[in-house]
Amino acid sequence: MARQRKVVPDKQPPTDITLSDPEYYFNREISWLEFNNRVLHEAFDPRTPLLERLKFMAIFSSNLDEYFMVRVAALKEQVTAKVTRRSADGLTAQAQLNLISERLRPMVMQQHCHFEQALRPQLATKGVYLLDYIDLNQEQRAYLQTYFDEQIFPVLTPLAIDPGHPFPYISNLSLNLAVVIKDPTKGEELFARVKVPKILPRFLPLPEHLRRQQKDVPAAWTAVPLEQVIAHNLERLFPGMDIQEYYPFRITRDGDLEVAEDEADDLLLAIEQELRKRRFGGSIVRLEVHASMPELVRDMLRQEMDLAESDVYEVEGLLCLSDLFALTDLPLPELKDAAWRSALPTRLRRSLDADLSSLDLEEDFFAVIRKQDLMLHHPYYSFSNTVQRFLTQAAHDPDVLAIKTTLYRTSGDSPIVDALITAAENGKQVSVLVELKARFDEENNINWARKLENVGVHVVYGLVGLKTHTKVMLVVRREEGRIRRYVHIGTGNYNPKTARLYTDIGLLSCRDDLGADLTDLFNYLTGYSRQQSYRKLLVAPVNLRNRMLSLIHRESEHASNGHHARIVAKMNALVDPGMIVALYEASQAGVQIDLIVRGMCCLRPQLPGISDNIRVVSIVGRFLEHSRIFYFHNQGEEEVFIGSADWMTRNLDRRVEAVVPIDDPAIAKDLQEILGILLADNRQAWDLQPDGHYIQRRPATGISEQSSQRILMEMAQQQ
Repeated sequence: MARQRKVVPDKQPPTDITLSDPEYYFNREISWLEFNNRVLHEAFDPRTPLLERLKFMAIFSSNLDEYFMVRVAALKEQVTAKVTRRSADGLTAQAQLNLISERLRPMVMQQHCHFEQALRPQLATKGVYLLDYIDLNQEQRAYLQTYFDEQIFPVLTPLAIDPGHPFPYISNLSLNLAVVIKDPTKGEELFARVKVPKILPRFLPLPEHLRRQQKDVPAAWTAVPLEQVIAHNLERLFPGMDIQEYYPFRITRDGDLEVAEDEADDLLLAIEQELRKRRFGGSIVRLEVHASMPELVRDMLRQEMDLAESDVYEVEGLLCLSDLFALTDLPLPELKDAAWRSALPTRLRRSLDADLSSLDLEEDFFAVIRKQDLMLHHPYYSFSNTVQRFLTQAAHDPDVLAIKTTLYRTSGDSPIVDALITAAENGKQVSVLVELKARFDEENNINWARKLENVGVHVVYGLVGLKTHTKVMLVVRREEGRIRRYVHIGTGNYNPKTARLYTDIGLLSCRDDLGADLTDLFNYLTGYSRQQSYRKLLVAPVNLRNRMLSLIHRESEHASNGHHARIVAKMNALVDPGMIVALYEASQAGVQIDLIVRGMCCLRPQLPGISDNIRVVSIVGRFLEHSRIFYFHNQGEEEVFIGSADWMTRNLDRRVEAVVPIDDPAIAKDLQEILGILLADNRQAWDLQPDGHYIQRRPATGISEQSSQRILMEMAQQQ
């Protein structure tokens, strides 16, 4: 845990306050770990269906992998480079690494203990068995030995480690076996490494007739970890040798890219080269070992990988629990959340036919948007039948002249890209900004960029030094002798798959000022424009920070003048010190502030004299809360905004972002209702305490459970 200042509720407010003082900030790295701990809690919560609990356990592990590849790797690089800069909470890079290790180890231990001692037995009561090899009967072993000989053995490559065989390269996130072997002729012990191949299933299912049976419980699924099947057939890899022991281990490498954009003649080629380095380079930042591994083997691995003891994490049971994702696909609906089918907004239900080819063009998407702005709330409202369909119609519409959009992340089989290709093939002017630097999606985006370029789409890669994170689309259409521009501005990626899992807001509009602003924004992205002012949009890094600060300061002025003042802001992360100072000042002025921050929050709420009027809640549930909504009371002339930016320094200063004001009163009211529902959640909401801990809300006696996501699902179906 980061440095903590004990807060006594009735303590007198500090008289000499410097709001930039480190004691008023949580460490961002520890705050992220606390978020991941809330994810892990869903795996512990008996109210969560069993296979969904496995999903949250897998998400926790997957999140940690990325955390080490990016955040821990960056801190270790700072230590190596002797960087003296401190975090907002006053900590050096080494101090942060020490805190991470101290906070994370009990979490990991808790995770694995719960999986082994609680979830595996509970799965067995439902006929789902993940068995250890030593617990198999003879018939099951015989089947797996045949499977090993036919399917696994040809893929394996044992690597000896001795003076003639240097320590092998070990790929990122790979699961391996450290094998101790004895040569019976020489009597010496040898060491080898066997990689567990990723191309094979991590959990090998047994055929139905070999599944474990239990009285009154149908055998739904029985499987054995792949590494155990390999381990118990090692004599096939080392004939003539005595297998002494085997120990699973796993490594994590630095996964971030370093691209000198201003020196790169071709950004696409430069990123491809960095991707190859990521695949085959990157320093090792974490070693996970099974707790049974003896100190001698562990030290040998650690020294060969140039790791400190603090970089080693012991695990009881199975390594790499992110592979539990595979179990969530089991056809056992009774062990999962009830299936959710996204709805359509009421206006679209009345206006759109199920088949695009039979749309009445007098009541098509464009007609619906011309009548009134349309708000979309995913996944409560369908993405494929709204945003995707809007783009598909534009691609086929003979009156559409041009389509421009940004792509930050999209799916591997993207219907969005297919629609853009169709539009280009239909002779429309199509321009797409593909962000090649979208972390861990670089390769996917390179492939899409090339595919788009091959059909004549104008593809650009953004601005030097900036990531283009904004999610915007512009459709230019000729109507009755004039040009009309239709826009989509959203908080989430143009990705149909994540749109079913993430909560996001989108606005469809044909307001002239928004169309003009997006035209200017795309000129800024694709040409040499240095647009510094926009009619409506708040754009980073141009005016977003200053406009948000001015909105906060305006509420402070209202409160100072004795008027009611209120701010409600929903985002993924609150890290930027400048925004935090502005919120502290607003609290001191008397502004009532509610912050819905899913992940990192460096602001300390409820500090006497500092943040008495600030409350912070985090919601972790079935869907990943991803939307950004900003509400300002403004003496009853309320203003509501949505957009792609969190209040992080990178979003405000180093990314291209767009936040849009909601001018339609009905939509503004709907967004306020959403914020109210989220703030009233007593099922998936966690309240941030002044000391950095989160406490999950529980319904008081006699009060019904209020899950905001469940309520929003019900509302979408009932409209």
